[in-house]
Amino acid sequence: MRALSLKHGGWSQRAIADALGVSEPAVSQWLTAARRGGPNALRSHPNPGRDCRLTMQQQWLIPEFLWHGPEAYGFRGQVWTCARIARVIQEEFGVRYYKDHVGRLLKELQWTPQMPIRRAIQRNESAIQRWRAEVWPELRKRAWRERRVLVFEDESGFYLLPGLVRTYAPEGRTPIVHEKQTRDHLSVMGGMTPEGKVFTLVRQDSLNGLHVIEFLMHLLDVAGQRLLVIWDGSPIHRRAEVGDFVAGTRGKIRLEALPGYAPDLNPWDEGGWNHLKHVQLRNVVCRDLESCTSSSTLQSVACVRGPN
Repeated sequence: MRALSLKHGGWSQRAIADALGVSEPAVSQWLTAARRGGPNALRSHPNPGRDCRLTMQQQWLIPEFLWHGPEAYGFRGQVWTCARIARVIQEEFGVRYYKDHVGRLLKELQWTPQMPIRRAIQRNESAIQRWRAEVWPELRKRAWRERRVLVFEDESGFYLLPGLVRTYAPEGRTPIVHEKQTRDHLSVMGGMTPEGKVFTLVRQDSLNGLHVIEFLMHLLDVAGQRLLVIWDGSPIHRRAEVGDFVAGTRGKIRLEALPGYAPDLNPWDEGGWNHLKHVQLRNVVCRDLESCTSSSTLQSVACVRGPN
């Protein structure tokens, strides 16, 4: 465009070539193209590349195929990879793609690589959905009518081994985190209210029914004199002594069991324990169990928030 403008200004082709730092034949080609097709002939015309071998309709069918799962196409396991999807495309449309191109194609279809959530095959999804839609709203109303404090309860173990994350270090020198190789751990029983209040019981041995009773007594002292406790079907919750204790409270404690194999219904599973272990305590190395119970480690439970 600049060469054409200079030509219109009366410049010679040699002068234009010298001024723009190009060859004189190049200037001649530009001016010839402008005479034949006008100034628009000088605009760039990038090569659009090879036409896609799949029509737009075929591309939008790919997610529908993938929703059936890898096992429907003879693969073992429930994980999709680009190589597997390339084989599905070849099987369905007779078009062969390299796995790198499949990744770009999936991105255009708004499919991205993600970390899957593990779920037990024994789950009763209809019962879990009914609990979410019907039982849980009714429990909240019941707690309000009976003026009870609603508490989700769960247990977890905290080992001395640190949960590692990435860290910066000089190239070629892998950093080392020194740890005590042991299976010693802290057993933690936690209670969480929908308002975000957290209560814990920490012991250096495995939890049992007596610990459950101790924790329920603790909740009565600090959370409220009328409780609605929601928990799973753990064996320590079903001990005879626990049932006798709850019956002896004469209605101060009401219990509600979650559906089986449904830890995602408990805010401790996907929120509380995960946040505490992998956010608050990441890369924290405890030399012994006593240091794990110090204010700088386990007291970070207070940072955990409850469900809305």
